[in-house]
Amino acid sequence: MLIVKLQFEKILKKPPKEALVWFLSTFFGSISAVVLGIGMLLPSNPLLIGERLIHSSYDYLFYFKKPIKPDGVVMVYMDEESHRELNQPYDMGWDRAVHAQLLNKLTDDGVKAVAYDIVFSGAHPKNPNGDYEFAKAIKRNGKVILGAELMIDSVSGGSTFSRAYDPLFDAAACPLGIVQVYADQDFMVRKHLHVPPSPEEIEQSSLSWETARLVAVPITTNSAERFKDRWLNYYGPPGTIQWISFHSALNTPGGYFSNKVVFVGAFLKTVYSGQRKDEYITPYSGKGRFAPGVDIQATQFLNLYRGDWLERLGEKIEEIILIIFGIILGVYLIQLRPFNAIIFGVIFSGLVTVIAVYLFLYHRIWFPWIVMAAVQVPAATLWSWGYNSFRLYVQNRLLEQSLSAYVSPARVKQLLKQPDILQPGAEKQTLSILFSDIENFTHISEGMDSDELAQIMNDYFENGVAKIYETDGTVIKFIGDSIFAVWNAPLPQSDHAIRAAQSGLLLSKAVDTFIKSGKGPNLRTRIGLHTGVADVGNFGSKNRFDYTAIGESINLASRMEGLNKYLGTTLLATGELRNATNQEFIWRYLGRFKLKGFEKAVDVYELISEADKENSVDKWITDFEQAVRKFQSGQFEEAKKEFKNLLSQFPDDAPSHFYVKEIEELKKSALHIGWRGEIEIKEK
Repeated sequence: MLIVKLQFEKILKKPPKEALVWFLSTFFGSISAVVLGIGMLLPSNPLLIGERLIHSSYDYLFYFKKPIKPDGVVMVYMDEESHRELNQPYDMGWDRAVHAQLLNKLTDDGVKAVAYDIVFSGAHPKNPNGDYEFAKAIKRNGKVILGAELMIDSVSGGSTFSRAYDPLFDAAACPLGIVQVYADQDFMVRKHLHVPPSPEEIEQSSLSWETARLVAVPITTNSAERFKDRWLNYYGPPGTIQWISFHSALNTPGGYFSNKVVFVGAFLKTVYSGQRKDEYITPYSGKGRFAPGVDIQATQFLNLYRGDWLERLGEKIEEIILIIFGIILGVYLIQLRPFNAIIFGVIFSGLVTVIAVYLFLYHRIWFPWIVMAAVQVPAATLWSWGYNSFRLYVQNRLLEQSLSAYVSPARVKQLLKQPDILQPGAEKQTLSILFSDIENFTHISEGMDSDELAQIMNDYFENGVAKIYETDGTVIKFIGDSIFAVWNAPLPQSDHAIRAAQSGLLLSKAVDTFIKSGKGPNLRTRIGLHTGVADVGNFGSKNRFDYTAIGESINLASRMEGLNKYLGTTLLATGELRNATNQEFIWRYLGRFKLKGFEKAVDVYELISEADKENSVDKWITDFEQAVRKFQSGQFEEAKKEFKNLLSQFPDDAPSHFYVKEIEELKKSALHIGWRGEIEIKEK
């Protein structure tokens, strides 16, 4: 019950709605296991499934028990070989003179007692003298128990009692023993029968009980003990208990049966038409291996003699166990994912089996453990599997909806295999980061109808996000008119810098296409790129998913986007990202800039195009970089001359205009000591 207690303490700490769902799911899981388990114990359960499971709980335990050969009993079989050797008929009782011959042999050997699993009713039709010889032998032995048969009319409920022929009955010094055994519908005898199934008062008990009483087995001294339920503890397959054929028993050396209890009975493979076959199966019976009734009587006697019969837990105790076990299953398995529930279901079934085998082998106790292992565990496991499969399906759909706001549909399918992403928390990760922003967006949106503005922005973002998804980027969020995206998270991408640069180019072209389509005003977009370490993860909670990235690298990418405003460019990146692209793109070095909020200057590059594209800007890029290097070395006049030369060729080149203006400004002020050509951007 500790599992239940811990789970309840854990669930009470959850929000009321979540706790209610847990209680309902646990209740139905537990109730299904309990009801099915208790239902299997009812005698009228459908198709007698419960009865079969209960019987199997008894039968299968013997698979774990090694056969043993008990001492003290010898069975004498009236088998087919003895029929032939002694020339005895199959269609009537044997000549009782032959029985007298065996009994005198047993008496001479000094047996403890002789029990006949035979009803010697009426005089023998062919040799009446044999009856008197047998009666004389019975009286001489003094420890003979004769069999009797109790016949019950299934219609009237009345009974008839068939006992031994009077001369034989009078010669026996002991009460009769009833030869019937209690067989279930599958012809297996599992239970001792010491009280005849008769509504009438019958003094006689079973043959095995009366034999035990004759040899003074201690338990038989209390007559009330014979009314208690006992279950047969078989010692092995048919033939495990010592036996000998009738004809061979007549020729054994003297003393063979000394101090033994002898059971005499029939064991025929075939019988004549209309005769009832006195054979039963046992837990050890293989194909075609049956045990004769005398074998069952001898086993029952040995159980009493050795005190090693089996006991079954009481009905009330079993019901309590099934209830408690069902509740434990319902409470515990409902907490597990479907596959884990199946694994732990198998573990629970195995644990029940181990306990059942232990109690059977070391305490001779059995209970309907298969009901627990094969009904309750599967019922609770199936409920847990169904409930959690549905719950996980709903969670996956919610997760899919959440992730679809960040990544492409193809990427969503990959992330669904990593549900831990929902857990709050972050980790440091090297990312490639993109920030975009619409130039003069405030001015553009002024006076525009809100519905029109919303439609334009939806179309704009749809076009822009599609290009980020094209490179498997993760859109972190929209910040006003800005797009914030990263690569290498939540799933790793070894070429994340290249993907980010490709996305920057695609995004620029997508915006141009969008503008030319006539869907909106001139939405000139500025883009900033950077590669660096950031904290990335779910910064929300278990109930609110907010996947984002924070840190200095994120701020630097944002500053790159803002730097476009000063340089008149569209797509800028830091040296860290440019260096990670392995010559995949054509870049223009724009110089070193000291940005607001950062102590160190940053190398800045303009992304021109992919390296495999035809272009005619190589010399232009080289000339511009040469002018920048002269600027950084303090050769302002020479740098200015080269920038103006570039402007004569490319009059709209905004970075060249920027440097010409910056040189004029620097001439008006003294450079600080240690200046290395960095340009400090002072945001307005």
